[in-house]
Order: sequence, then structure tokens, then C-alpha cells
Amino acid sequence: MASLSWRRALRPTPTLEQRLVGLSLALAGLLMLAALVLPLASVLIRAFQDGEGRFVGLAHVAAYLATPNLAAAAWNSFWTAAVTMLCVVPAAFAYAYALTRCCVPLKPLFRAVMLLPVLAPSLLPALALIYLFGNQGMLRWLLMGESVYGPIGIVLAQVFYCFPHAALILSVALSGADARLYEAAAVLKAGRGRIFATVTLPGAMGGIVSASVVVFTLVVTDFGIPKVIGGQFPVLATEIYKQVIGQQNFHMGAVVGLVLLLPAVAAFLIDLWAQRRQASVVSGRAVPLQPQPRPARDGPLFAFCLLVAGLLMGLVGVAVWGSFIRFWPWNLELTLANYDFARFDSAGWGSLWTSVRMAFFTALFGTVLVFLLAYLIERGGVGGPLPRLLGLAATLPLAVPGLVLGLAYILFFNDPANPLGFLYGSLALMVLNCIIHFYTVCHLTAVTAIRQLDPEFESVGASLRVPIWITFGRVTLPICLPATVDIFVYFFVNAMTTVSAVVFLYGPDTKPASVAVIHMDEAGQVSAAAAMAVAILAINILLKLLHLAAAGRIEQTTQAWRRR
Repeated sequence: MASLSWRRALRPTPTLEQRLVGLSLALAGLLMLAALVLPLASVLIRAFQDGEGRFVGLAHVAAYLATPNLAAAAWNSFWTAAVTMLCVVPAAFAYAYALTRCCVPLKPLFRAVMLLPVLAPSLLPALALIYLFGNQGMLRWLLMGESVYGPIGIVLAQVFYCFPHAALILSVALSGADARLYEAAAVLKAGRGRIFATVTLPGAMGGIVSASVVVFTLVVTDFGIPKVIGGQFPVLATEIYKQVIGQQNFHMGAVVGLVLLLPAVAAFLIDLWAQRRQASVVSGRAVPLQPQPRPARDGPLFAFCLLVAGLLMGLVGVAVWGSFIRFWPWNLELTLANYDFARFDSAGWGSLWTSVRMAFFTALFGTVLVFLLAYLIERGGVGGPLPRLLGLAATLPLAVPGLVLGLAYILFFNDPANPLGFLYGSLALMVLNCIIHFYTVCHLTAVTAIRQLDPEFESVGASLRVPIWITFGRVTLPICLPATVDIFVYFFVNAMTTVSAVVFLYGPDTKPASVAVIHMDEAGQVSAAAAMAVAILAINILLKLLHLAAAGRIEQTTQAWRRR
């Protein structure tokens, strides 16, 4: 007992600063518990309960397996995702290779065009394909009698939607290369094909696996495209919607949600495994690879980039053109009447204003939460398991599809026993859902930016008795401001375009524009739906232009110390 009391006496007393950091981490832990862990647990529990709350074991799972349409939906989701992945990844690799390893002209233009699908809701390519290949489409003869409403339309629209995600990942993977490896291969008289197979592909293999996983997960979990152009072709995403909204069968919806969660989690684990297996490509002594002109290679790849950019711009252009058609396909007169949204939806322009507010608050509060929590985990100086658990929780949303998270919020926040039930149907709950849904990428961005700073900043501040929040405000935040702005833009754009994350959560006065697009399309108002999708795209493009305009000013004011 005496030795124990001596140990307690010698243990340093936590300072006020350490207590505040510990309290902040504890509050963040409670937020993650209420906004992520408990809702997901509600899905898991509901899948094994009956309507009276009694445990029924695997009865719902057996009913799911015995329902032919639901089993077919799982198979359809998997094979359409696999076909899309096989189409997107090679094309994205060639596009990224041209931008990073070749001397093709118009690279800035190609990079800008590549981002168009990211700024548009996933429903926009589906609507454009209806104009082109629908029952009254201009190019329907190219399908040789096949219908675009089904797997053909889903795969074509998903290729458009997923291409920039894969191309961005592969561009990063191909941008880092050690010129010494290529020089050594040339000295050994290896041919270009052998160099590509033994040097280029192994160096980019981590990016290839990540791009494949991202594309597969996006297709399996996307709701907007199969809802608009899927027709009677069942997939997991639409089946959850039918079970929950159409039949109010939350138990079977929870089972379908778990089935949808399995491939997303598996893909997430495969990506983690591939990242750990991937060796470092660029060492401290690496020599950056400078592409050299080679007409035999650059010419075909330039033509390929022109083709891809033309298809991306063309599909967006068709959607924009369709938004001005008076009555497709019988009256092709151009008009602005489709932008009078009050004629087609009770919310009118209010749904777009709701989306802007939701995106702004998601970006504002999400950026503050992500950066503060990342800083406290990395530099807070608090030991114990809490920072590690919060870091693990921050990576979990990447493996949770938006539909599953939305269903989890229904089951958790709409429970009569939940004191937070007053949030259901409110804009605040939709903002919280979007923050959690898109949290992981922003967290990793913030952690990467913070880890680039020397920990000596905090050590010097502590030795001078400067509080940690002063060091954060005067040193860390200004240096990391470019990454902070990137996080804000990422939150805003994704909150504007998301459908799956909020389709279960909106109320009569909080319908977002992306959901209004679906309702207009269901009502047969294709041109009005296209107009709403184009309006979302225009807002995101405007924000991106403002971001680009401000980036130079931010670089000058906060990053001048990096220049000699």
C-alpha cells in the first residue's frame, strides 16, 4: 500500500491543457458513438429481430435467400460492378499515363474535363443516356434492339461516373517514379514492353488495386443511376429503397443493408492489404522521372485523351441541352420553362436552396470537426486507447455505403426510445449524416497535412509555456490552410451531389435537390430532372472556380516560407 501511494504521489498531475484536450477527445468519442457506432449497431440488431423486438436468429436471412428477386439483386450488383471495373480501370490507367508519363498537349484541359463527373450528381449521366439511347433516343439504333433501361444503361452511366475517381488515384500512383530504374533497365537493353511490365506496372500496382476497389464499391453502393435507368433490373441499392420506403419492411431492409455492407467492407480490407504490401516507390535518393517526347506513343494517347474528354463533355452537353427541351421527345423547342421547378415539384427552387444550405453547413462544421480531431489525435499529447480508437472510427465510414448509413439513421434516430429522435427529418440530421459519410477522406487529408509539420513546433511552444491552441491557431492552421480549403470543397461538392446518404432522411421541408431529381424523373418530367441536375452541376462548378481563384492567394499568403 505504501509503494502504491508513493507511485500516485510521483505521478505528474495533468495540466489544464491536457484536461481540455482529454475532454475534447471524449466529446468527439461520444459524437462518433452516437453518429456512427450506435446507428450501425441498430442495423445489425434489427436484422435479427421480429416486429415485436424478439430475437429470431437467421429467419430474415433465410427469407432473403428464399426470395428470388433479392438473391438476383445481389448477383446483379456484383457482376455489373465487375464489368464496370474492367471497363474503367484500363481506360483510366491509359488516361492517367498520358497525363503523367507522356508529352501530350492540353494537359490542364484534360485534367479539368476529367473532374466534370465528380461535380455532377450521379443521376446526370443516366438522364443523358435516356436522351441518347432511350425508347425515343437519338442514337437508340446503336443498341441494335436492346434496351438501355437495365444493365446496359447502368454500366454505361457508371463508367462515366466512376472514371474520374479511378483516373485521380492512378494519376497519383503514376506521378511518383524513380528515373534511375528506367535508366538501369535501358542500360540492360530491356525493351519498352518489358520495362512497362517489370517497372511501370509493379510501381503502380497499389494504385491499380485501390482504383479497382473504389470503382467496384461505388457501383455496388450507388443508388441514383440504377433508380433512374435501371428499369426492372434489380440491384441491392434499389432493393433497400423498395423494402424500406415501398414496403416499410425495416427488418428485411436491414438484412439487405448487411448484404450491401459485406462487399464494401471486403473491398476496404483488400485495399488496406494492398497498401501494406506495396513497397515505397520513391526513396530519398530518387531522381524524378521527366517524360521525353516520343511521337509513336504520344500521338495515340493524345487521340485517346481527346476521345475520352469528348465523350465526357458530350454526355454533360446532352444533359444540358435536354434541360432546355420543352417536351421530350415530341417538342424539341428550347425553353427556360424546365427551370421553373415549382411546376414540377412542390418544393420548387427551395430544394436547391436546401441542398446549398446542407452542403455549406456540412462543409463548415465538417471541416472544423475533421481538422480539430485530426490535430488532437496527432499532436494532442494524450496517451491511452482513446486517440487510437478515434483514429480507427475515423476510417470506418469509408467502408459504409451511404444507403446503409441512411438506413441506420432511420432505425436509430426514429426510435421512440431515443432522446435524439427530435432530429429525424431535420436539416441538422442530414448535415450530420453527410459529415460522417464523407469523413474518412477528409480525415486522411488532414492527418497527411499535419504529419508534414515537424512536432518540434509543439515542443517549442510547450517549453515557452504557449498553450496548444495558440500554437494551433498561429502555426499549424495557417500552414495547413490549403488542405483545409480542399476539405471544405470536398465536403460541399459531395453533399450537393449525394443521393444515397440522404434519401431516407429528408422531411417535408428539407427535400434536397438530388432527391427532387429522382422524384421528377419518376413523374416522367425528364427535362425538369435534367434541369435540376444541371443546376447542381453549375453550383459545384462555380464553387470550384472560386476555389481555384483563391488557391493562388492562399498559396502566396500562407506558403511563402516554402520558397527560397
